[in-house]
Amino acid sequence: MAVNYAQNYSHPGPWDMDLPPLSMPDMLRATVERAPDAPLIDFMGRRYSYAEVYRDAQRFAAGLQARGIAKGERIGLFLPNVPIYPAAYYGAMMAGAVVVNFSPLYTVEELSHQVADSGTRLLVTVDLDALLPTALDVLDSSELDGLVVGDFAGMLSRFKGFALKLFKRDMLASAPDRADVTAWDAFCTDSPLDPVVIDPENDLALLQYTGGTTGTPKGAMLTHQNLSANARQVNAVDPRTDERDMILGVLPLFHVFANACVLNRTVVNGGCMALLPRFDAKDALATIQRVKATAMPGVPTMYQALLDHKDFAATDFSSLRACISGGAPLGPQLKERFEKGSGARLLEGYGLTESSGVVSTNSYEGEERVGTIGQPIPATEVKLIDKEDSSRPAPDGEPGELVVRGPQIMRGYWNRPDAAKDAFTEDGWLRTGDVAVIDADGFIKIVDRCKDMIAVGGFKVFPSQVENALLEHEMVKEALVIGAPDPYKGERVEAYVTLQIDDGALGADELRDWANQRLGKHERIADLVIRDDLPKTMIGKLDRKALKAEVLGEG
Repeated sequence: MAVNYAQNYSHPGPWDMDLPPLSMPDMLRATVERAPDAPLIDFMGRRYSYAEVYRDAQRFAAGLQARGIAKGERIGLFLPNVPIYPAAYYGAMMAGAVVVNFSPLYTVEELSHQVADSGTRLLVTVDLDALLPTALDVLDSSELDGLVVGDFAGMLSRFKGFALKLFKRDMLASAPDRADVTAWDAFCTDSPLDPVVIDPENDLALLQYTGGTTGTPKGAMLTHQNLSANARQVNAVDPRTDERDMILGVLPLFHVFANACVLNRTVVNGGCMALLPRFDAKDALATIQRVKATAMPGVPTMYQALLDHKDFAATDFSSLRACISGGAPLGPQLKERFEKGSGARLLEGYGLTESSGVVSTNSYEGEERVGTIGQPIPATEVKLIDKEDSSRPAPDGEPGELVVRGPQIMRGYWNRPDAAKDAFTEDGWLRTGDVAVIDADGFIKIVDRCKDMIAVGGFKVFPSQVENALLEHEMVKEALVIGAPDPYKGERVEAYVTLQIDDGALGADELRDWANQRLGKHERIADLVIRDDLPKTMIGKLDRKALKAEVLGEG
């Protein structure tokens, strides 16, 4: 069938899918009732069953209620991939609260801003030196009521927990003895949980922060139905849901990609997640082999790192069926090399924070088209609109802005009705900001970006935030930041500046290092160039597009 580029496209036949309203606690409860003793988490060798996680979630929910947390209030998770993450996530929702995900890479300033913007009352973290001091600084400088602190060593097996305290004590941080800081075990309670009525289609479950071309973070408001629908949609794409399901959970759960494709999709299917608190190629390869992982969602830089590691060739990948790549474009050479070396299919998909995670994907086992982001997942429609006039369809045969409609699409942005209005067309389709083409079979190819966001290893970097950090230096006059292609990270951050007085006293490396101390890890500048001038528009505005054309040859 011929499909006009401007037509709506959704899969016919079996891709039509009934998705009745379902709350997140009910989604978890259904699997617990079906298989209470099945493992949900493998944490570096220690297993946690569905029943255990559900019980911990109930205890956390009861703790929230005991401290006066009401339905609709926000609970923040400042956590790596650890066993208390699923318990806190689902537990907060059981209490009717709204989860707010915070990246463990956030600086004090970034965390403070989003705590304030979301109105987060309570923050859950863990006693790692990389996290707890930051959380304490935010507690002291924000409206947070308190911290709940998990015992990292206590989540490990007894032997590994003992070894951590004995040999790697410097990784841990001691929680202070103060009323507004409570240990996880002390916070959770066995008190009866007061029932909370949840309307899946209207009640918020998650505030997931994203951003736009301005770099101003925005909280995408995701309902229970948005999340549970996307989990069911993603699960339906897998043709082997009735087989052994062991997913490598190294993609950070705070990221919407992992939230949908690792945590929630696993819960729907009754599978197990082998969680790692951070990505390390050696540990990931060893875990794939130890647990006989069947799937691994990740970003291209992860697959490149696995390929580059000396243990790759000796790793047994025989259990691995599919690896799902997202967050950044997947290079065809990387795909080919990884598939040849592992024997598993590496398929590319696409999603947005605003779509609860996933919009489209290539097939696990059927036809795929390299260089595309696949076809829309069940119950999802896409179409192309004119890049200059959103009220019109894209001209026949020409690229247009990709817009999406489906049950996973957000309600809007938290406290930002202006931004939400701009995010949707007048007839209610979500604008992705990406320019695409759609072929006759519904395979989508992204050909350009409307936005200036830089994708560094799957993380979104906003040029304006990096520019603002540079402009804090008294010698910096102007700054422009762009993303340049990088074979490992997908893109890297490049900065171009002019100085107030260029007498040679301030070097490019010195300025780069100064700025990087003030930026999050994924935002750090790879290359900095000091110039005599920067391109400007006719009205004198700094012209990022012209700079990219000059430096990268992009028109």
